[in-house]
Amino acid sequence: MYDVAVIGGGPVGSHVAYKLAGMGYEVAVLEQKERLGSKVCCTGIIGQECVRSFAVADNLILRRVNRATLFSPSGEVLRLGQQETQACVLDRAAFDTTMARCAQDKGAKYVFNSPVKNLEVSNDKVRIQTLRQEEGLDFDARVVVIASGFNSRLVEGLGMGRISHFVVGAQAEVETVALDELEIYFGEEIAPGFFAWLVPTSPLKARAGLLSRHSPGLYLKRLMASLVAQGKIVSAEAELSYGGIPLKPLARTYYNRRLVVGTAAGQVKPTTGGGIYYGLLCADIAANTLHQALNSNDLSARGLANYEREWKKKLGQELKMGYRIRKFYEHLNDRQIDKLFNTIKANGMADSLLKDSNVSFDWHSSGLLKILGTVAVSKVIQAVKIPFRLRNRG
Repeated sequence: MYDVAVIGGGPVGSHVAYKLAGMGYEVAVLEQKERLGSKVCCTGIIGQECVRSFAVADNLILRRVNRATLFSPSGEVLRLGQQETQACVLDRAAFDTTMARCAQDKGAKYVFNSPVKNLEVSNDKVRIQTLRQEEGLDFDARVVVIASGFNSRLVEGLGMGRISHFVVGAQAEVETVALDELEIYFGEEIAPGFFAWLVPTSPLKARAGLLSRHSPGLYLKRLMASLVAQGKIVSAEAELSYGGIPLKPLARTYYNRRLVVGTAAGQVKPTTGGGIYYGLLCADIAANTLHQALNSNDLSARGLANYEREWKKKLGQELKMGYRIRKFYEHLNDRQIDKLFNTIKANGMADSLLKDSNVSFDWHSSGLLKILGTVAVSKVIQAVKIPFRLRNRG
C-alpha cells in the first residue's frame, strides 16, 4: 500500500512525487513509457520566472532567448527584444530525466513500461491496474494523482469530465542556417486561428512547429517547405511529433482519493499552449494539499477541495482571460491581423509593454489586455465586428 500513486512520469508528475517523497510519504510513479527522455511534442520554452522558481539548472537549458521576430500574414515584421534573458529553451529529454531522478533520490519508486488500464476507487484505497509486459500488475494507494497528459481516458473514466476545447500541436527537429532568434508566424495559410514557430535550440538546429485545430501535419509540412525556399532551414524532410493541448481546464480536478494535475487538468496557457510552468505551480499546490489530507486521513472530496480552490486562485483569472483573448484572435482574418500588426508598430505598443515591469512572459493576459484596451486597437476591434460578448470581456 503506497501513500500516493502518481500516474505519469513527466515533469509535473515527477515534481509531485519529489515533494511528497521528500515529506516522507511512500510514493510510486507509474509511467507507460519504457524510459523517460523520449521524444515529446513540446517546444520547451519557459520564462525566467519559472527558471528561478524551480531552480532549473544551466545544463538543462539549450538556449537563452531575449529577442523574437513576429511575421504577419503579409510579411510585416515586428521585432521584440531586451537586453536581459526573457525565456529559455529546455533540453526536454534531460529536463524530464532530471526531474525524475530528483524524485527517486527522495525515495519515490518509478515503475516503467506500465500503462494504467483501470482505476478502482473504494472507501479506503485506490487500486491501480496496469499492464506490464502483457501481464497484469496491480498497485494499491491511499490516493492517486493523475498527471498523464492531455485528455487522459482515466480522467473521464473516473467521472471527472473531459477536455473538449483543445488544439493539436505538430513539431519537428530541423537543421537551420544561422538562426539567432525565435521566429513566430501568423496567418490563415500557416496556422489558421493560431501561430507557428521556429525556435533555435543549438547551433544549426531548431524546432519548427505550429498549432492547429485540424490537419497540423499538413500545415507544418507546408511551413517547412516555405522555410526551405526562404533559406532558413536545410530540408523539409523530418519526423513529425504530435500532441494535444487543452485550451480550457477541466470543470473539476479533484474527487474522492484523486487529483488531476498539469496538462491532464488543462492547466495550460490558452494563448501559447505552454504548460510546464503552470503545471509545476499546480504540482506544488497538489503536494501541499495532499500532505494535509494524508496527515488528517481525510482523502474525501471535501478534504481535497482546497487543491482546486488554490490553483484557481493562482491561475483561474489568467486562464479565463487568456481563453477569451484566444477566441478573439481566432475570429481574425489575415487582413485584420495585418491591421493589428501595423497599429501596434505605428503606436510603439510593443516597446511600451517591454518596459512595463507588470508584464511578464509567463502571465500574458495583462499585456494583451493593455494592447486591446488602447484607443487605436479598439478601433480595429470594432472594425472586425467580433461578437460583443468577446469584446466586452476581454
